[in-house]
Amino acid sequence: MASKTDRVTSLRAVRQLRRVRTFYALGALVWAASTAWTVWQFPGERQMWVSALLLTIFAGLLLAASLWLQGVQTARFTNSAHHAASQGRAHHT
Repeated sequence: MASKTDRVTSLRAVRQLRRVRTFYALGALVWAASTAWTVWQFPGERQMWVSALLLTIFAGLLLAASLWLQGVQTARFTNSAHHAASQGRAHHT
């Protein structure tokens, strides 16, 4: 059974992951615009490739944060469903 401290820690983790995901989404959006501009201004040059690399990094970080958040939320749902089911059995015995 999860303690109250575990639930609070889990809620904090979810909030923090949402903030991080938002930051990475904004970063990916900015770098996508920057990459589009750089491709138009400097096609095939170093600036374009650096911008594309940074876009790839932000997109990867966004993906990782999203997957991690999904895993935390799934674990919280599974634990709370299991906890509710075990409490229901305890009351019926």
